[in-house]
Amino acid sequence: MRTPSRPLAITMALLASAAVAWASFSPVVAAEKKEKKDPAVERTRKTVRMLDDLYKTVVVLITEHYVNETDDLAAGSAAVALFDAMKKKGWHEVRLIDVTGEPYNEDNVAKDAFEKEAVSKMKAGEAWYDEVQEKDGKRILRAATPIPVVMEKCTMCHPHYKDAKKGAAIGLLSYTIAVE
Repeated sequence: MRTPSRPLAITMALLASAAVAWASFSPVVAAEKKEKKDPAVERTRKTVRMLDDLYKTVVVLITEHYVNETDDLAAGSAAVALFDAMKKKGWHEVRLIDVTGEPYNEDNVAKDAFEKEAVSKMKAGEAWYDEVQEKDGKRILRAATPIPVVMEKCTMCHPHYKDAKKGAAIGLLSYTIAVE
């Protein structure tokens, strides 16, 4: 087997080194590596996932056990009251956002660029959307998760979703939480 000449071997090594250097210094790749390896962001994402499970479980339990007639307290309204209490105590912020274009309450519409993009992502079937942002000099995680139709009772308070298929996103939860 013939070995490459010394100048050719040096050129090939330099090209390989340049490719590796370019990949590791590319702003997109560097940002992805930094964010994926940032333990504070990963801990915050884990916290959002836990909160998401908690809040959605509460809504389902309230709907199953306490919503029997259209004039009963809607589970979504109870959740919004819970979200307000958490925000007032300084823990985090959660907003209930409509995805259908027919909000149950006018406060439930996307208000900023993040929430508008999240609505678009949830309509496209995504299960998670997030961005690390800065607010008042501190990092925050903005995250969104879909609220799907999970039972027929959902249409009691939301009759315009009557034709929505089980699992279809009709809303989303928009989280704002400090990265610590």
